[in-house]
This record gives sequence, structure tokens and C-alpha cells, in this order.
Amino acid sequence: MKALVYHGPRNVSVDNVADARIEKPTDVLVRITSTNICGSDLHMYEGRTDMEHGRVLGHENLGEVIEIGEGVDRVKVGDRVALPFNIGCGFCANCERGLSAFCLTTADRSKIPNMAGAAYGFADMGPYNGGQAEFLRVPYGDYNCLVLPEDAEEKERDYVMLSDIFPTGWHSTRLANLTPGDSVVIYGSGPVGLMATLSARIQGASQIFVVDHNTDRLKLAQKLGATPVIEDEGREVEQILQATRGQGTDCGCECIGYQCHTPKGQEVPNLVMNSLVNAVKFTGTIGVVGVFVPQDPGAADKLAKNGEIAFDFGKFWFKGQKIGTGQCNVKAYNRKLMQLIHHGNANPSAIISHELSLTEAPKGYKNFDARVDGWHKVVLHPTAA
Repeated sequence: MKALVYHGPRNVSVDNVADARIEKPTDVLVRITSTNICGSDLHMYEGRTDMEHGRVLGHENLGEVIEIGEGVDRVKVGDRVALPFNIGCGFCANCERGLSAFCLTTADRSKIPNMAGAAYGFADMGPYNGGQAEFLRVPYGDYNCLVLPEDAEEKERDYVMLSDIFPTGWHSTRLANLTPGDSVVIYGSGPVGLMATLSARIQGASQIFVVDHNTDRLKLAQKLGATPVIEDEGREVEQILQATRGQGTDCGCECIGYQCHTPKGQEVPNLVMNSLVNAVKFTGTIGVVGVFVPQDPGAADKLAKNGEIAFDFGKFWFKGQKIGTGQCNVKAYNRKLMQLIHHGNANPSAIISHELSLTEAPKGYKNFDARVDGWHKVVLHPTAA
């Protein structure tokens, strides 16, 4: 089969690789019809992780079931399914609690003995190949496949966002404890920040501020209902305070991660987290879904190389704030978010800017990584729908 393979920093190609196949009775084999390029893919693409050469990328996947293992009961051949980027078992202590991002069964402990969690085509999250390919093996298929309703083909561009980006944006608002009528500041207008914006609007936020220095992406955030704020190395906080009667917002979302940088391109790993402490009110809550890693050899400073930042804990403590963190447990949200799409109450496909064939994937990565104007969200189509 054809698949997008990682060969090193900014070096990916579409190669012929061994066909994905059923390996265990609980597996499902899916023909991939849509798979997104995620901002998290760029961390690997840029060489900022220890992603192994030769791995197939891609964790935002949707397709048609073409084969099932003997132990699969619920999922049927022909079903259209959205696949959470988390690979869970459904029966470990964490999956039972709804924490599928921290599955204890699928985790690869060969590198990290106490590891929890697995994902498709992702550094340090198991040996599982990604779905930027013609076919994908799905472990524990009955648990991991979200079977889509009868409009699956008609709304495929929306439903593919259920694999990661829409639930992750939603997760940031839940970690931030957003309630109807609250004000929220969202740092980052990439795909995650845009989905956080959509999620906040659906949940009835009274004010939504989106902070970034990418004015092209801020225009899209504004179309989704946000007030755009130009990032200015923390000085933009004053604008947010003025718009909230000096109080700050009720909550905040961090949707950028460990490679946050100034408008001039200088990486300042603690910039966004400290700006959020300043922009969110006393007793407010911050939800952090931007990727942070335990080690980053390519980091800008000594602390960040060890996954640490100079965090303004004194002010955070003094303001009585709270922080929620971690990867999104997609299965905790994807079924209800699917219903929002199905009934016309959510349109996450609004952020899609480009749809490409699998052979065009290297071009998609190059432009998305360069933040070229207009390249907001890229969907690849390895096979025909």
C-alpha cells in the first residue's frame, strides 16, 4: 500500500510499504478515505521529537471498514467510521474511567516503563503506524471505531474532525471549566485554537478572545465568532483586561504548546503560559491542550530542553487559579460531537483550506509547516470515498 513515511526532519515521502492487515481477533481493517495533517504532526516533521525513521504518520483518520477480526462483534464491514487518535482497549482502569488517552493496555513500555497512552503514527506512543495511508489497522476495533450515521459520506469533511481536532478544541474548554455566559481567552488560532473557538461559541461563551500574531488565521477565528487580539509578547493582556472591566477572562485555553514564539519567530517557551496567568481572572481556570514534552533537545533554552519552563507560579498561586492539562480523551466527547454535526449544530469543516491526494502530502506538510497564508487545515484523501 502507499503511505506517507517519515525519513527525518522535513523529509517525508509517499512510499510503498507493507499492507496493513488484521493481526489480532479484535482488529478492524479500514480503508482510509480522509486523514488530516495535524499541528502535532509538525513537531515530528520538524525533527523536534524522537520519531523513528520509516514510520507512517497520521493520527486523524476516517474511512470504511473492509475487514474485521473474528473477535469483533459490533463493527461491520461497510461501516463508515471515525477513529480517535488515542488507541484504547476499553477495559483497563483508565479506559473504564473515560481516560482513553492514557490507556494502560496499548501503551508501549519498552522506552518508558510507566508509560500510559498510545496513538497512531506518533512519537513515543507505541509502534502503531499512522493513517496517512491507503489502509489502517485499528486495534480493539469495537471500542475504537465510532460508527457514523447515514450522512457519513455527505458530511465526511466534518466527521473527520472527530478523530482529534474538534474533540481536542472541546477538551480545552472543558479543562478550563467554561460555562454558559463565561468569557474565555484562547491562545493560538491554529486548528486547535479554532476548534476551541467553535466549541466555546456552541457552549454559550459571552466573550471569546483569540490571541495570535498570525493575522490570516485570526481572520478565520473572527468568522467563527471571536474577537481577534494581536499577540505582542504578553503586552496584549492589557487589551483583554480593558475588555473585561479590568478583571480578566473567566477562563483561558492554551492551544499552542512548547514551540510558542514571538511575532519575530523567537521561541519563548514560557510566554503563553505566563500570559494566560495574567489574562485570566482571580480564581479562573486554564485548560492546556497544546503539546508539551518531557524532553526537547532542539529547545531554545536549558530549561525547555528538559521539558521545563520558567512559570510564574507565584502569581498563579496568588490569583487562586487552576490548571487542567493533557491530551484529549477523544472517546469522552466524540459521540456527542458527532450528534452536533449530524443535526447541523456544528460545522468544524469550516476551517478546512485544502484537500489533497495522498501523493500531494509532502507539499501539504511543507506549506502547513511554513504557515503559508491560507493554509489553515489540510485534509488528505488516500482513497476515493
